[in-house]
Order: sequence, then structure tokens, then C-alpha cells
Amino acid sequence: SNERHDGLNFIGAAITDSVSQVPEERDRARSIILPHQQAPIKHFSMDIGGTLVKIVYYAPHPTPEASSSSSSPSSSTSPSPSSTTPSSSSTLEHTSTSTIGGKLHFIKFETRNMDECLKFILTHHLHIGNNELRPYKKTINITGGGAYKYAQLIENTLGVTLHKEDEMVCLIEGLNFLLQNIPKESFTYSPIPHFPDPKEFVPVGSNPFPYLHVQIGSGVSFLRVDSETSFQRVNGSSLGGGTFWGLCSLLTGLKDFEQMLQLTAEGDSNQVDLVVGDIYGTDYSSIGLSADVIASSFGKIIYNRRRIEQDGEGEPADPASIASALLKMVCNNIAQIAYLNAMRFGLNRIYFGGFFIHDHPTSMQKISYAVNFWSKGNTQAMFLRHEGYLGALGAFLRQHPVPSSPAPVHQDKPPHNTYQADQASQDAPLSFEFKLDKKE
Repeated sequence: SNERHDGLNFIGAAITDSVSQVPEERDRARSIILPHQQAPIKHFSMDIGGTLVKIVYYAPHPTPEASSSSSSPSSSTSPSPSSTTPSSSSTLEHTSTSTIGGKLHFIKFETRNMDECLKFILTHHLHIGNNELRPYKKTINITGGGAYKYAQLIENTLGVTLHKEDEMVCLIEGLNFLLQNIPKESFTYSPIPHFPDPKEFVPVGSNPFPYLHVQIGSGVSFLRVDSETSFQRVNGSSLGGGTFWGLCSLLTGLKDFEQMLQLTAEGDSNQVDLVVGDIYGTDYSSIGLSADVIASSFGKIIYNRRRIEQDGEGEPADPASIASALLKMVCNNIAQIAYLNAMRFGLNRIYFGGFFIHDHPTSMQKISYAVNFWSKGNTQAMFLRHEGYLGALGAFLRQHPVPSSPAPVHQDKPPHNTYQADQASQDAPLSFEFKLDKKE
């Protein structure tokens, strides 16, 4: 085969310090620099979810010749900003074994804009293999539910062969890699609102196991990771990012997820939520409840409505307060289930991932507060800078394994925990186990 399966050299790897002020380029600031990469790699992977397509691809540092040609018209045809993206000419530049260094890039598109995603791949020639003089049909690793739905469109448009990888296996493989190899990848976030410098990075450890990973997508999966080669999905919830998005759209009229998150920061959830102080007039100190603890999410709505209708006093809750209360409700529920599962299995490390978090300060603060509250300060929520790209990265690594990583063997799911297809949509609290299987 002409495919190259060289391992990646992550010695000295680091997340780039450059930060774009353009919201659409925010994910570009998370490129991972590989300063000692020598093996030529021209590959990308895709994780296609119901809402977003995530892509991970490697690009070598441009040569002087490529840099001087980066202003060519072809480099400006990308559907996304090109200021932080390698130009098509630099991506096409033939890479020899003497080339030193490059970057892993991370980019996302909305799944409904699949044509835009494929145009990006074509413009940057990501679908073309290493041997430019002898073209061949490239094999691309792909994961996620859309790996099946969009397979024919992708293969026909790009002229590639797709290899479908298990979604959960890719997710955990990508996460384990980041935790063990990339400095300043994971961090805690202060539970105190508006705390200065709320992020505190967690040092890279050689053994992060065992831990609980909470993957927040449309629904939520809770995964106990016992080692680099073994994990179990121990619980699930249907109340996740899709719940927030759907209810927020229904209650506020907004459709854009980014606008919803921005709106939450402008509202006061206490205008919507019924708190302990509303019921008792003070705190309930004998059982450890302060006056501002929520007694009932959205519980104040009915009282306010009665006051308006019967007494002509007050005003309906504003959209920002509704969005804020909704975000708090979803985050509190996820964090409580996460802590209960961590306690169930004796785990003191909980990582939260998925594009629902979106590096959004309010979401992280609310999750951190809830975990801190339920654990009485004994457990901290931890977050990831590449939280939405774990599956795509895992798929990439299964094409280009890290030389130092073990080669585990896949283990069949326990018979009593078989995951039935008709149960998947319910996201029930099912448990099943995997052994990761990396390709040689």
C-alpha cells in the first residue's frame, strides 16, 4: 500500500500561544505544534455528529518557497478565514523526510453545511496522498453517527475510501492521548462567579487513571476510564446540550447556539428559579442550605404569572434570565449525575468534554460550582481545551499511532450489558465495556 502510517513525534508538543480575536477563528488558536515531526504525514480524520463536523489534520511548517507563494489566489478560496490556516500551496507542498515540524489543526463545521466542509478539504488538498506523482485512493478514518449517513457523499466528492471507527473508542483514545502528552490541555475552573484568572492548568501526569469522563453532546454519556486500554460507559442522560438548545429556542425564539450562550451571561436566573430564601425567607442552615440554593428550577415562573394576572404587579421573565436559568438547570443536573457516578466508583477525577461546554465561562463555572457543592469541596471538575475534538483526534491517532503507546486488544462487551440499537436513542443508564484496539 502507498499509505503512510508513520507515528507522530510529540516530543516537545505544545498548544500554540496565538489567540485570534475573531470568534470564527477561535478553534484555530488550539493548534498543537509538533516541533520535531519528521515523518511526512498528509492525512485528516472526521467526526460527524448530528450538529457538528469536526476535522483534525496535520500540516508541515511551510517552506520558504511555500511561504512566498501563500498570497496566490488559490489560498483565499477557503470558506474559512485563511489568516491562521495553512494556504493550499503550503499544504500541497511535497514533504520530505528532512522536513522538521508542523501543526495539528482543529476545525469544525455545522453538519448541515457539509458542502462547505468538503469544499475546505478540497481547497486545502487534504484528500491528496503523500506520493504526488503517483495518485492513489486515500483511506480516511471517520467516526460519529454521520460516518454512515454521509459516507457516499464524502467518498464520491473526495475520491477517497472511508474507514469507519467506533465512536466511543476514538473518544477515549483521543482523551487519553491529550492527558498524557499535551501540557496545559486540562484545567480546573473556579466555582466562584467572576473570579479573576479562573483557569488553573493541571500538570501532565504519566498516570491519570482511573477517572470519569462526561461527554456532553446532544445527550450525555458518563464513562469510567480504568486504564489506557479499558473503559466502560456506566451511565447516560437524555438531558444534555440538545435539551438546552431545544428548550432555549422554544422559550426565547433564538436559533443560534452562540447567541444563546451569550444571552445567559446577561440574565438573572433568580428571576426564574425558586430558591431556598424565597420559601423560608432566609437560609436553612440546619441542613446546610444557604438562601441562594435552588429549591425548584423555573419554580418562580408560576408565582410571577399569578402576581401579574391577579394583582397587576411585576413583569414576565426576560429571555436572558430564562436562558440563564435553563443553562444552570442543565449544568446542575449533569454535574450531580457525574458526581454520583464518581462516588459510586470511588473516582476523584472528573473530566467534562463535548462542544456543549464550548469553552464558555458561564457553563464551566456552573458545572464547577455544582461539583464543588455536591462533593463538599472534595472533588473538582476538570475541562479540556480540545473538548469537542476528542473523537476526531482519536480517529486520527488510529491512522497514525504514537510510537510509545501500547497496542491494546479489543474486548467483547459483557453479554449482560449488551447495548441494543433500539435503546440508543433513549440514552438509558446502560453499562458496557471496551478494550481499545490500536492498529499497527
